[in-house]
Amino acid sequence: EVQLQASGGGLVQTGGSLRLSCAASGFTFEDYGLGWFRQAPGKEREVLSCISISDGSTYYADSVKGRFTISSDNAKSTVYLQMNSLKHEDTAVYYCNVVPVKASAYWGQGTLVTVSS
Repeated sequence: EVQLQASGGGLVQTGGSLRLSCAASGFTFEDYGLGWFRQAPGKEREVLSCISISDGSTYYADSVKGRFTISSDNAKSTVYLQMNSLKHEDTAVYYCNVVPVKASAYWGQGTLVTVSS
């Protein structure tokens, strides 16, 4: 059973930084890609960044390119999202999931990031 636990959210001031973690279990970590997503109040969930665990290739949405960095620690089966230069509009619940995301994917509670302006 695929299990993903996102953590590391919190309250931060504009311009600050946070590092999110996504601990994975229940599948062979190296065989998949993992992505970070977020959903702000009243908005649809959007993909932010993805990483292929096998070759390290990455993708970033334009909204976070240059500010966010995705990485993985294969020994810990964990994917990270380093978020710098945070803006008020980055306020959202952040989720991680296996990519490509299946229609039946479970999203969990995510981790809340609040950026105060």
